Amino acid sequence: MNAIISGLQRIFDGIGRLTPDWLIALLARGSVAYTFWSSGRSKVSGFLDISESTFFLFEHEYALPVIPSHIAAHMATYAEHLFPILLVLGLFTRFAALSLLIMTAVIQIFVYPDAWSVHMWWAVALLYLIKYGGGTVSVDRILRRSGAA
Repeated sequence: MNAIISGLQRIFDGIGRLTPDWLIALLARGSVAYTFWSSGRSKVSGFLDISESTFFLFEHEYALPVIPSHIAAHMATYAEHLFPILLVLGLFTRFAALSLLIMTAVIQIFVYPDAWSVHMWWAVALLYLIKYGGGTVSVDRILRRSGAA
């Protein structure tokens, strides 16, 4: 039994060396950024002109109990553009990840409560980024090394 455990440990250690922390952070940042950026781009025409269909969706399908639909449409659209850019750069990574985690929770609770099987993966990646930050390949790291952050 110890030989099996020892063999598995060597396999896991090897996989760990092939997938360093910086790569995991980069993949987490990129995958979540892509998801939210794509959603944000679907809400606009041109650069940041929010489309009429977006206002319609926020009034009817995405209606939130507290925030007026036209304000929610603006907030979500701008958030889905700003925070993915920050994630890709690895700039203010923890703040961007926390903001998108809150957005994910709002979507899960109020908009698509049956979509937990998708939202849980976003949450896992975002929680990783909140806990560990943007990783070695990030502007956050550069700023920290230069003493600016």
